[in-house]
Amino acid sequence: MDALFAGDLSVPTMILLFGALALALGFEFVNGFHDTANAVATVIYTRALPPTAAVLLSGTCNFIGVALSTGAVAFGIIALLPVELILDVGSGPGFAMVFSLLFSAILWNLGTWYLGLPASSSHTLIGSIVGVGLMNSYLSAHAFGDGINWGKVQDTGLALLISPLVGFFFAGLLLLISKALIKNPVLFEAPTEDSRPPLPIRMLLWFTCAGVSFAHGSNDGQKGMGLIMLVLIGIVPAGFALDLSTDPANVAALQQGAGTAAVWFQGKAGDATMEPDQAKVTLSDFLRTGKMDPAVYTAAAAKSKELSEELSGIKSFADLSPDQRSLARRDAFLISGTVKKLDKAGQLPKTDETKPLFDLAGSLSKVTNFIPTWVKFAVAIALGLGTTVGWKRIVVTVGEKIGKAHLTYAQGASAELVAAATIAAADVWGLPVSTTHVLSSGVAGTMAANRSGLQADTLRNVLLAWVLTLPVCVLLGATLFGASLFLILRVFGVH
Repeated sequence: MDALFAGDLSVPTMILLFGALALALGFEFVNGFHDTANAVATVIYTRALPPTAAVLLSGTCNFIGVALSTGAVAFGIIALLPVELILDVGSGPGFAMVFSLLFSAILWNLGTWYLGLPASSSHTLIGSIVGVGLMNSYLSAHAFGDGINWGKVQDTGLALLISPLVGFFFAGLLLLISKALIKNPVLFEAPTEDSRPPLPIRMLLWFTCAGVSFAHGSNDGQKGMGLIMLVLIGIVPAGFALDLSTDPANVAALQQGAGTAAVWFQGKAGDATMEPDQAKVTLSDFLRTGKMDPAVYTAAAAKSKELSEELSGIKSFADLSPDQRSLARRDAFLISGTVKKLDKAGQLPKTDETKPLFDLAGSLSKVTNFIPTWVKFAVAIALGLGTTVGWKRIVVTVGEKIGKAHLTYAQGASAELVAAATIAAADVWGLPVSTTHVLSSGVAGTMAANRSGLQADTLRNVLLAWVLTLPVCVLLGATLFGASLFLILRVFGVH
């Protein structure tokens, strides 16, 4: 936490810093209305636990999930953002990006929560990111839509599309298998108002609630963490641009690896050389467009050499000044991104000669893509508090309004087990998925498998929210980015 106050920040910048942090935690708080509420829906609805105990269990498991998360989803979200805004997140446009993303996501989440619809926080955030990218390209000299990582957007969109189908099919299948193998009829009954389920069934539902909560924390919690890190990196680079806990041996290995990369790239570039400022522009354009040009090798050589010189003679990143840490992070981002982009484009074959480049890219990612423990703790608390406030609306929707019959113990357990497994699989690939959509579609799948029938009105409303979320949030993100940029540049004077 001391790193928050490192450096000499002006009053307007401090206001923007704490405003952005408050909004990021507010996003996770509202996220608790939707996604964590789904985790406790079945255990509360079936009376396996009273609401207070259920929320405490869910909050604890959410925290553990956040604390043990790898950060892959957090930085996968960041990879969707325009390159120039990531590089200069402490600038006026960078601030405008963060504020517009969070405002648009919070507004849509609050609206759908008020209507009791299980909407997706992942959809809202990704739609907002696309909107910011489109407006940024419109206001800049780039072609419209240029700068958005469309490949990553496609991968993320595919995950958001497929995961509810997985929830629907496999939750229904798991219910049918349970009916065939488990002969206890109580498991397949709906809860009654005057009794609690037997202890074994309660324990099963406690386990499934804990599993969904843990998975939710490990995936959804990372979205707010990624945005918080963007804010901290841009405004307080002294403490957050690089992982200051990196040991001297790794710092020395990075310096040597950058020197090796400079030699390799220069070999591909020939006699051509380039100034570091022009190299930044060239590599940013390459990461933004993916268009290959021989100058990319020249630029990569210049940036690798610059990073090697920056790290020469130091034992710790703490030996660098705040400005030097920001520059080193920028170079690390450009070099690692270029290596990955060249690899994806088939321009960098994996051989013994290029192995040091891939090793360097991985090591650079480790020292830039880190999340302090206090950030994880703050996000977990925000998620838990949101659950305590907003769980009732979602519990009623999940328990009574998806199917024509009330939710049974087995249906709730099946939907939650499949949801937890699906989210855990998404974590492995660093993809954000919607806990809300996976779980609610899982409940629908169990209703279909049980031949209980589905309530057309609820499904229509949920589908409408699912379809409208992306375009509405694209529009909100674009509009708020333009407005935020005007306010930050004119009112706060941050450039």
